[in-house]
Amino acid sequence: MNNFPRLIVAGMRGGSGKTAVSMGIIGALRSVKDLKIVPFKKGPDYIDAGWMSVAAGNPCYNLDPFFLTEDAIIRSFMTHSTGDISVIEGNRGLYDGMDAEGSYSTAELSKLLKCPVILIVDCSKTTKTAAALVLGCMNLDKDVPIKGVVLNRISGGRHESVVREAVEKYCSIPVLGAIPHLRGRELPERHMGLTPHQEYRNKKEVLSEAEEVAQKYLDLDRILEIARCSAPLFETPESPHVPVTVRDSKACSVVRIGIIKDTAFQFYYEDNIEELQRLGAEIVTVNALHDPGLPDIDALYIGGGFPETNALNLAGNPLFRDAVRKMALDGLPIYAECGGLMFLGDAIIIESKRYPMAGIFPITFQMTNKPQAHGYTIVEVDHPNPFYPVGTELRGHEFHYSEVTDMTLGEGMYTAFKMKRGQGIRSGKDGLCFNNVLAAYTHVHALGSPEWAAGLINSALEFSRRKGTMI
Repeated sequence: MNNFPRLIVAGMRGGSGKTAVSMGIIGALRSVKDLKIVPFKKGPDYIDAGWMSVAAGNPCYNLDPFFLTEDAIIRSFMTHSTGDISVIEGNRGLYDGMDAEGSYSTAELSKLLKCPVILIVDCSKTTKTAAALVLGCMNLDKDVPIKGVVLNRISGGRHESVVREAVEKYCSIPVLGAIPHLRGRELPERHMGLTPHQEYRNKKEVLSEAEEVAQKYLDLDRILEIARCSAPLFETPESPHVPVTVRDSKACSVVRIGIIKDTAFQFYYEDNIEELQRLGAEIVTVNALHDPGLPDIDALYIGGGFPETNALNLAGNPLFRDAVRKMALDGLPIYAECGGLMFLGDAIIIESKRYPMAGIFPITFQMTNKPQAHGYTIVEVDHPNPFYPVGTELRGHEFHYSEVTDMTLGEGMYTAFKMKRGQGIRSGKDGLCFNNVLAAYTHVHALGSPEWAAGLINSALEFSRRKGTMI
C-alpha cells in the first residue's frame, strides 16, 4: 500500500528561502538516496514550479484551494504522487491567505493533505525570538502538523548553537538543519520573482549548488523519516474531472492543439496540458521566436510569460506574427492568457520604444515598474464566446506589470468576462474576443475550470471539420 510519503516546505514569509531549500531537498534525495521525487507547488505559480520540475526531473503540479475543491486536490495529489516521496513547496508565509482567517493558505493545504510541515526560519539578526516565532506558528493552529525546522541565514557557529537550543527547548521540535548566509549564491531573480529556468543558462550550476547545500547542512535521513511517517490518505468519492461535454470524443484523437513554448511564453499549469491530452488532443509545440509560421493545427494556446523581455525577438519574427494574425482571421481557435494577450495586441512599449506584436486586437501595452494587478480573480462569462457558456464562473489569477494605454475595439470585438474579483483589462472587464480568439489577463486552472479544456477541444473540432470541408 502506498501511504504517499510527503512533506510541505513552508516559510514565515515570502523570500524566506523555501524554493532553494525545496530544490536542495529534492536534488539531494534524488542523488544521495536514489529516490523518485514528485514536486508540487501550492498556489498560482509557474516560475518556482518550473525550477522544482527541473530539480526533480518530473512535472510539478499546482495545488491551490482557491481554484480546486478539496476533493479535487486530494485526488490530484494522489493521482500524481507516483514516486517515492512528494515534496510540496508552500507560498508566502505558512498562514498567509486571502484574509485574516488565512483562507486558502499553505497551512490549510497541509491539514487537508495531512501533510507534515518543515518550517524554514530566516534567523537573520535574531536568536531566541526565532523560537517564539516557531512556537507561535505551532500554537496558532495545533492541527497544522509542523514536524521540524530548518534554520536559514545563520551567521556562524555560535549563532546556530543559540538558536538551535532555543527552538528545541521551547518548541520541543527538531531542528533539521542550519544553513549559513550564502552571499552570491542566491537564486536568480527578476521583477516577478525568480528568473525562469528557461532563461537561465547556468541552471545546472544553480541546481548543483542547492543540492550541495542540502547535503552539507540538512539532516536528510530525518527529513525522509518525517515524510515516510505521514498519516494515511484515503480517496474521496468525487472526481476532480467535473463532467463536461465534448461534442465528439472519438474525433478528439485527430485534433492538434498548438502550444507556444519558448522563453517568451512558458507559464502553463501542467494539469492544463494533461487535461487536453486526457480529452484526446495531440499537443504540438510551437516557438514564436524562431518558427517561420504555424504548423497544421486546429487550435492555438498561448500562455503567459515574459513577452516584454523577448520583445525584440518577437518583433523580429514578422513571419510568425503575420501567420498568427492570418489564422485568427481565418477562424483558428486561439486561447491566450496574460503574456499571450499582450502578444495578440498591436504593440508593447518598453521605455518609450515600441515593439510590434501580432496586431489581432487594436490594443497597446505599456510596461511599468510596479505590478498593475496581482492576486486571485473571479470572472463571470457574460457574453457568447468560442469557449465558455454564458453564466460560467471562473476562478483564476492575474499578475502583470503591463497596463493598457490605448484600446479602441474594432467591429466584431468585445469582452466576454465581467470581473467579480480582480482588475482584468479595463473597467472591470476581461476576455477580449474576435472571431474564435479569446485573450485575457486571467489565468485559469483546468481542474478548477473544466469548461476550459472542453471548450478548447470543441472549438478545435469545429475548426477541423470546417477545414476538412474546405479541402
